[in-house]
Amino acid sequence: MRTIKGTSLDDILVFAEVAQANGFRAAADRLNLGAGSVSGIVKRLESRLGVRLIERTTRKMSLTSAGEKLLESALPALADLDSALGDLGEQQNTVSGTLRLSAPHSSSSFFLNDLIAKFMNAFPQVCVEVLYDDSKVDLVTSGIDAAIRSQTLLEKETYAIEIGPQLEMALVASPDYLSRMGTPGKPDELVNHNGICFAFGRADRLAPWSFAEGKSKSFTIAPMQRMIVNDLESAINFAKAGLGLAYVYKKPADIYIQSGELVTLFDKFIPQLPRYTINYLTKRHMPARLRAFIELAKQND
Repeated sequence: MRTIKGTSLDDILVFAEVAQANGFRAAADRLNLGAGSVSGIVKRLESRLGVRLIERTTRKMSLTSAGEKLLESALPALADLDSALGDLGEQQNTVSGTLRLSAPHSSSSFFLNDLIAKFMNAFPQVCVEVLYDDSKVDLVTSGIDAAIRSQTLLEKETYAIEIGPQLEMALVASPDYLSRMGTPGKPDELVNHNGICFAFGRADRLAPWSFAEGKSKSFTIAPMQRMIVNDLESAINFAKAGLGLAYVYKKPADIYIQSGELVTLFDKFIPQLPRYTINYLTKRHMPARLRAFIELAKQND
């Protein structure tokens, strides 16, 4: 604790309470301390300061001139400190300030942009900073309140809550590509086809092409890497251009599937991926803005 000439702030607070209550017992009741403890604290304060602050007898007490001077100087400072602590508590419970989020690029158009817009409309006192980045983030040192990630990029030693829609996947290709290169008859044949692969930030961290046969057998296939991108819309557009097959979220590709610009392959073999999670460090003393964002995300499942 910060000290003033070896005297703790608690000692000053107890002295001020005795002076204002005009008695040791009354101050002890207010502070929920024993009368002897309060008297001892004041004596210790006088000893450390080297002056007598309170004249007391068994029946009454009064401040000395030094005590009056100390009380006059201490009360404004104690009031300012109490106000500052009150403001901190109010800020903790008020949905305001800046909410800092980190999220993968793929989540933006998929669901996160809409969720953030709803949040900002609901809480106009909040400013949102969202950094779209597919790499892992250190929540301790980065200043980020929460990181939204897919299962493959879960943060260690954090709390995680599922948010957003189910992640339905699709393997897509253009009719032109299939007419030129042939349509694979089973997933194993994808090793002979051009793949437009999605990278998590770096080219050496590729999203797997996952398949399942029944409930127990799951496997991954690695196509020939014709292209590597870290943007979902680019992967879809390159597939439309006939450059290869792409393993993508189905929702943003649906419009092109419906128009016939893309076709899907092996639908019955492609499992849903786990939903995104919002990861944060602690449930204790969580800022109200983060708590409100999480609650809104859960309501929009």
